[in-house]
Amino acid sequence: MATLDILIYPDDRLRKVARPVDDINAEVTALVDDMFETMYEAPGIGLAATQVNVHQRVVVIDVTEDKSDPLTLINPEILSTEGEAQGDEGCLSIPGIYESVARAEKITFRALDRSGQPYERDADGLLAVCVQHEVDHLDGKMFVDYLSALKRRRIKKKMLKHEK
Repeated sequence: MATLDILIYPDDRLRKVARPVDDINAEVTALVDDMFETMYEAPGIGLAATQVNVHQRVVVIDVTEDKSDPLTLINPEILSTEGEAQGDEGCLSIPGIYESVARAEKITFRALDRSGQPYERDADGLLAVCVQHEVDHLDGKMFVDYLSALKRRRIKKKMLKHEK
């Protein structure tokens, strides 16, 4: 396993739309393992392949404090949403920045696990937010896109300054 480099906003590669995974092979499972290692080390609760410059529809998530519920989402789809919840979000690609974002309160999603088995799951709370956040990454969207233009400019300026 290896720790991968996480792209930092406003890197244009974060805007690429990820391709579906056609075949879950050793390369994909190695990517999943590396993504978990990278996410846990960061530390974070979710990571999309787009964030490590791999443009395939792969997400890893673990919202537990003790790292006891790792979820692999390959080719995830959000099937339904319900309600709305407002909460602070952060992102491994925008370190140190937290802003309030409106998301669906409850979702149902479908994905393939690391062995290619399909599953469907209902989620609410932090897991629902995390799935929505990471699926956005696969679609080339980031949580700053939900903010005002003024806040986005401020965050972009801060990230560019941090980069130097």
